[in-house]
Amino acid sequence: MTREEALRLAAQLGNAINAHDIPAIMNCYGENAAMKSPVFNTVHGRAAIAKTWETIFATFPDWQVDLADVLVDGDRLALLGSIMTIDRKGWFGLPPSGATITYRAVVLLTFADGKIINDERVYDLGAVLEHVEKTRMDQELTMAADVQRALLPRTARKGDFYEVAGGSVACRAIGGDFFELIELPSGSFAVALGDVSGKGPAAALLASLLQGMLNSEARLSSSPAQTLASENRLLLGRSLGSQFASLVYGILSRDGRFRYANAGHNPPLALTGSGVSRLNSGGPVLGIFGDAVFEEGSLQLHSGDSIIMFSDGVTEARNPRDEEFGEERLINCVELLHGHAPEEIARAIGGAVSEFSEGAAPSDDVTIAVTRFR
Repeated sequence: MTREEALRLAAQLGNAINAHDIPAIMNCYGENAAMKSPVFNTVHGRAAIAKTWETIFATFPDWQVDLADVLVDGDRLALLGSIMTIDRKGWFGLPPSGATITYRAVVLLTFADGKIINDERVYDLGAVLEHVEKTRMDQELTMAADVQRALLPRTARKGDFYEVAGGSVACRAIGGDFFELIELPSGSFAVALGDVSGKGPAAALLASLLQGMLNSEARLSSSPAQTLASENRLLLGRSLGSQFASLVYGILSRDGRFRYANAGHNPPLALTGSGVSRLNSGGPVLGIFGDAVFEEGSLQLHSGDSIIMFSDGVTEARNPRDEEFGEERLINCVELLHGHAPEEIARAIGGAVSEFSEGAAPSDDVTIAVTRFR
């Protein structure tokens, strides 16, 4: 067989496969041909080989091949290329992903009298499994991100004596930051912002757990310090190993009194008519120390004063020169915004961090919650 004849037969076979034309495919095989593949093992005869193609096309109706190269050695051909299909029915017992799967394949063909008498296929099935698993994980992370966004409160809320705006941007599909807004039975309003150690699914699960426990515990106590102590005991009871969380939690009363406690989190900022101050009262992170004690701070707010809570993804944001945004830049950003709406303050902080980062990928989640007394 000349090289030209071999290339012509390879093109004929490839076109027939992409057209899903089984009679045309089988016209390339000899009557007693044998085919060996990792999927079908070894089959003999044109009729049996035809059934393998029927199975492939029925399972993957958009199956296509792309021949990258053809190597000719007398009556033997090596076809090198890739196979593309959409995962509609699932691979290796996994549920279908609906994603396009591409993997490499090598087909070794032996010819006699211009017909294929031996067909041996080598597939990169390890890459297929890796691709399918990654696609499945990506889809599950997307679903988890949707659930996490649904668990976060509305980004803005107004009450008789307060306005609040917040937002959280995860550096991955799902993150370990969260904020919570709670209307208390006493008529007061509570706001919390937390950050779970680590990133990804484990951190997101713990953040959701902590958020749910906080919603319950906040309604049982009027003391921020006692609420954090309860959260700490509950986390320790879960035996979460090395995982821990930081959390700042405050209660705003109708008279403008703001009481808060901090468990190892960035100190919130108070933006008042007198300027910007740090609310430093606090204690250790949650989930590590059984005898943890949390200090409780108090501040009298006046109309237009705001409390700014934020995660370390704000102050630790970096630019391409590896410089840190820092707390000083944060204070400079907000110090002239006293009396502004919480949405404006939150937007100004996010914009300042984004401008400072100059497009550098964030290394941590960025979460902000601004509460204004009125």
